[in-house]
Amino acid sequence: MSTTALPVTDRFREVLDRLSEKAIEDYYNPYQHFDWPDALDENRMWMSPELLTPYGTRHFDELGEQTLIRLSKWESVNFYSLNVHGIRELLIEVVGRIHMPGFEVPSDFFHHFIGEENEHMWFFAEFCRRYGNKIYGSTAMRADSAWEPEVENFLVFARILFFEELVDHYNTRMAQDTSLCDTIRQVNRLHHQDESRHIAFGRELVALLFTRMREAVGEERLREVEAYLKRYVVFSVNSLYNPHVYRDAGIADPLALRNALIADEARRAHERRAIRKPLAFFLKTGIFTDDTLPAI
Repeated sequence: MSTTALPVTDRFREVLDRLSEKAIEDYYNPYQHFDWPDALDENRMWMSPELLTPYGTRHFDELGEQTLIRLSKWESVNFYSLNVHGIRELLIEVVGRIHMPGFEVPSDFFHHFIGEENEHMWFFAEFCRRYGNKIYGSTAMRADSAWEPEVENFLVFARILFFEELVDHYNTRMAQDTSLCDTIRQVNRLHHQDESRHIAFGRELVALLFTRMREAVGEERLREVEAYLKRYVVFSVNSLYNPHVYRDAGIADPLALRNALIADEARRAHERRAIRKPLAFFLKTGIFTDDTLPAI
């Protein structure tokens, strides 16, 4: 792991101070905050319709209202399951860097970050266990090779940032959707409240780590990093298309539906909407040289 100091700016220190103060002001105890009902209504949507994976395709209309309602339940459980797995992995990476050489300045904020993310993992897992009786499994995307320390550190926080921004797109929409039950809206609202700080921090940190990486490696390596990160973007989006979800919703051929949806060009606009903000950030900072994404 790199011991090179971050190229810290006054702006970065000011952002860290402001976000740390806000984390203290906004703190809540999730173990006392939630009043979990015994069950959620199985006859209403558990996720905003436009966030469902078949939305915008012919399959959305063909599935029918009752199947879509069942699908919304299991896609909701899958979404929170992905959060559980994603948070667990990011916690491992951040804990491994707290108070380590090269991360002296952001380490104080890491404490807020770790505490909040641990609590997010708990309430997402609690939702899944209570109302789905399961946490869906997840697979990780392997690295292309052994990266240089500067590259590895950059990719860790770039992946975290993308994950948080993708999730926040869903959180924001569901928190505002009055057709959803109070419990679902509350889970999404509280997560968005904390993630808005984490995203602000992540953008500043990723930009600094990119600067450090760019000074340490050559142009060819930068293009390899860009290609890997673009594959990670597509991999993350594709994880929303879960055949086990389609099976639990009662769909006859879940794998065929997954393959059809991933291949359906009608889905691209909705996917792009979900990743619009992190993609714009990667382009603005020069991390991505264009917005072309691979098919994997």
